[in-house]
Amino acid sequence: MGLVNEADLEWTETDRGEARFRRKQLGEAAGGDALGCSLYELPVGHESWPFHYHAANEEAIYVLEGTGSIRLATDPDDAEADDDFETKNTHDLTPGTYVALPADESGGHRVINDSEGVLRYLAVSTMVEPDVTVYPDSGTFGVFVGSPPGGREERSLEGYYDADDAVGYWEQE
Repeated sequence: MGLVNEADLEWTETDRGEARFRRKQLGEAAGGDALGCSLYELPVGHESWPFHYHAANEEAIYVLEGTGSIRLATDPDDAEADDDFETKNTHDLTPGTYVALPADESGGHRVINDSEGVLRYLAVSTMVEPDVTVYPDSGTFGVFVGSPPGGREERSLEGYYDADDAVGYWEQE
């Protein structure tokens, strides 16, 4: 059993365009193996990781402090769907909100801080590998073999690819 206090951990920071946040990997620090947990702080006017979903890992978000919104995947069979991907299926986040994100395209998500204060939340994930992370807005995907997304072990295969760069099974063999 691992025990850790978040106050004893240093923040890691990501600052890439709209994506700007601080993170403490609690699950890893406590020696977690099959379950990951990170504490996030999202500053005013910024967003988390790009809109994505995982093929193998279920995730969940629990809001601790602040307000914001979350963009969720839309139902591809929804007759009301339009081309405004940025505002489709956006929901308010308030303290106590819990969001379950399945390991398939219905689990697509991105957290947005559109409030006047810091948004603080926990992100919990199964730590299954191999995993494929799909980014529908950019038409790309990431592959993780040997350590799941968020894991620190050495990977035997990792990379990000354009979904349109497909090759035939026997091509280049």
